[in-house]
Amino acid sequence: MVRVFIVIAALTFCTWFAPCARAQDNYEIQVYGAETVEPGHTMVELHSNFTIDGSKQVVDGVLPTNHAEHETVEITHGFNDWFEVGFYVFTSAKNGQGWQWVGDHIRPRVRVPEKWHWPVGVSISNELGYQRRKYSADTWTWEIRPIVDQKVGRWYWSLNPTLDRSFHGASVNQGVVFSPNFKFSYDFTPKIAGGLEYYGSVGPVTGLDPVSQQQHQIFPAIDLNLAPQWEINFGLGVGLTGSTDHLIAKMILGYRFNF
Repeated sequence: MVRVFIVIAALTFCTWFAPCARAQDNYEIQVYGAETVEPGHTMVELHSNFTIDGSKQVVDGVLPTNHAEHETVEITHGFNDWFEVGFYVFTSAKNGQGWQWVGDHIRPRVRVPEKWHWPVGVSISNELGYQRRKYSADTWTWEIRPIVDQKVGRWYWSLNPTLDRSFHGASVNQGVVFSPNFKFSYDFTPKIAGGLEYYGSVGPVTGLDPVSQQQHQIFPAIDLNLAPQWEINFGLGVGLTGSTDHLIAKMILGYRFNF
């Protein structure tokens, strides 16, 4: 019962009292599952995202994203059956700008352990970090990401009703921003799954932005389940509003190490 109380208290605290921030756009494009890295294991991932058709002008001091290549290294270590910590290094490369460091984030996450036998997976992550001003209008941010997922036969779904908040930058006055993510997929074979991923940012929870200022992206995506230690995901995303980059290609390549 003590462990139950600790985890529930942590989830409640993170959800209601921790400040939150706008997500790191186009650097880590992923709908999270509730599972954490196994205790004593380390997951290393490379997130590769190329903006085929994006913003072409400097807006509020932020460089355009058109034809920018974003490479993010994510290292996550599992400490026990309900807690992990991830660390991110964001980079950007573009003609005329060279290869640039963008920023770093740290992400502790807790989950409901599998031994509780809940019908759905449940976890919550907190992502805190810094990104350079010329790559983001908000330099210090915090993201709170509740995660609920479930596997039903060949079908899988995951919901991430994310809350974002800026500590320093243009979005500070917006307060908490709602950025929902969702994924569903179907196992065509034991090794190949395909489906859709949705990424959005609709504005402050106290009053949503006009639709034209909201961000909505749909990614048809493929997951390759080649072996338990590998994670492979790739997709092509289409922006549905003028405030969203129109076309982005993404790939995630990850490997679990036994240390």
